Amino acid sequence: MVNADAMQLYRELRILTARPTVEEERRVPHRLYGVRAAAEPANAAWWREAALEAMAEVAAAGRIPVLCGGSGLYLEALVRGLSALPPLAEEARAEARRMLAELGPAGLYSRLAEVDPESAGRLRPSDPQRLARAWEVWRSSGRGLAAWQAAARPEPSRWRFTAILLDPPRAALREAIERRFAHMIGAGALEEVRALAALGLDPSLPALRAHGVPELGAHLAGQMTLEEAAERAALATGQYTKRQATWFRHHPLAEAARTHRIHARITDETKFDEKNIANLAIFIRNAG
Repeated sequence: MVNADAMQLYRELRILTARPTVEEERRVPHRLYGVRAAAEPANAAWWREAALEAMAEVAAAGRIPVLCGGSGLYLEALVRGLSALPPLAEEARAEARRMLAELGPAGLYSRLAEVDPESAGRLRPSDPQRLARAWEVWRSSGRGLAAWQAAARPEPSRWRFTAILLDPPRAALREAIERRFAHMIGAGALEEVRALAALGLDPSLPALRAHGVPELGAHLAGQMTLEEAAERAALATGQYTKRQATWFRHHPLAEAARTHRIHARITDETKFDEKNIANLAIFIRNAG
């Protein structure tokens, strides 16, 4: 099992990212789970190379590499390749961080829209990491991120991909999100966020923006009740899954990998029903 979830890469976030348990990792070989420190932000380019290496090792052992996770940008990078980007100047990085601190994501979005409207139009005003990257690219090269991305991509991976899309009913998914977050609280999510906060890291780092981290951090700071934090975290997670579902339904990635859609029924906060599991196993065997 090779991780394709951008947040499950971070070792400090086992509970809040629902990483496989220690027992699950013992039963089945897992790769790229908990391999980065929260202070070391990962990106699609790094993950692509790490995933290809892990997949090659799995195949050499006579197994089928199975990637699990819904980070669309990472999967797109793996299947279709990545456009080359210019070297980023340290001055541009420092400027982007300073602007985020002073103006916030919405302010940086407004400034980006003035100088690079095409790139800004592809981003959300609430996404500080991608806004900062777009600003860094423009300041380093004088050319917008969208223009770089439109350039010819390198040759895509030579692997043949087949995709399985778990697409449960929205109402069932919302209920499962709420149950899962309650389960996480009981499993020690508050202690996990407290330990992460004690590291004193830059709040714009990806790990500190994982679903549940800002909300539980606000609770620990006395800014909201635990019930309010849980409600906001579940809402943010639900909004993300909606965007995620839309992305996978309409993105060109679907053209690059034969996709099998399963309208999975969720039986509790962590599992799909046995029929879905059996269908997944059959599909994977046939794909090999």
